[in-house]
Amino acid sequence: MFRLISLNLNGIRSAANKGFVEWAQGVGADCMGVQEVRAQPQDVAGRFDRVGDLNGHFHLAERKGYAGVGLYTRHEPSDVSTGFGDAEFDAEGRYVEARYDTPKRRFSVVSCYFPSGSSGEERQAAKFRFLERLYPHLMRLKAGREFILVGDVNIAHQEIDLKNWKSNQKNSGFLPEERAWMTGLLTHGGLVDVFRTLNTQAEQYTWWSNRGQAWAKNVGWRLDYHLATPGIAAKARREQIFLERRFSDHAPVIIDYDFKL
Repeated sequence: MFRLISLNLNGIRSAANKGFVEWAQGVGADCMGVQEVRAQPQDVAGRFDRVGDLNGHFHLAERKGYAGVGLYTRHEPSDVSTGFGDAEFDAEGRYVEARYDTPKRRFSVVSCYFPSGSSGEERQAAKFRFLERLYPHLMRLKAGREFILVGDVNIAHQEIDLKNWKSNQKNSGFLPEERAWMTGLLTHGGLVDVFRTLNTQAEQYTWWSNRGQAWAKNVGWRLDYHLATPGIAAKARREQIFLERRFSDHAPVIIDYDFKL
């Protein structure tokens, strides 16, 4: 089995203080994509560049304390690339890809952190630009290899994916345009929302607001995904949203795939 985890850390130093490193060492991951690292290279070096027997590969934001993604890998990739060729968003540290290529297989794992538009119109416009530019990149990637993209997509796709969908239809994360983009990715784009192939139950959330008693009342959103090409998605066998401990305002999404690198 290939165990792949996605987790928005909401700051790697904060998550470490809540037990993230010890948990990551024992959870049995073959690969773990993390988002919102919110650290600079000097903060990561010697402290977070390795977790147990997983080596870290990062794409960190130029701006301090902002965004940043990483991939912790048990198996050394044949290549690692950062960014997807867009100057605006590559400066924000939103995309890192580990490739595992052999003569018989071309396979990638991507950790990606989509922008949030909740702070206002300017960032929502940036989010729409990101979606517009990422889509053709993913289609080019799909044309040449199998891949799994894990990450905080900052979109709840369907009504089942958030508690209060009726009152959030005009809010970032559940806007009709964002949901339509996801629908397009999963239909015309041919990618698969792997979690939903294994679990069609309601109230499967991965993020809870810090306001009110959202966590206690499970008033959440499913914002964290495994998005995969069909061949590799078909190998998914078990899914879990890990709720026993909290390292962040997001929960880890764990999926086991029936293959080995």
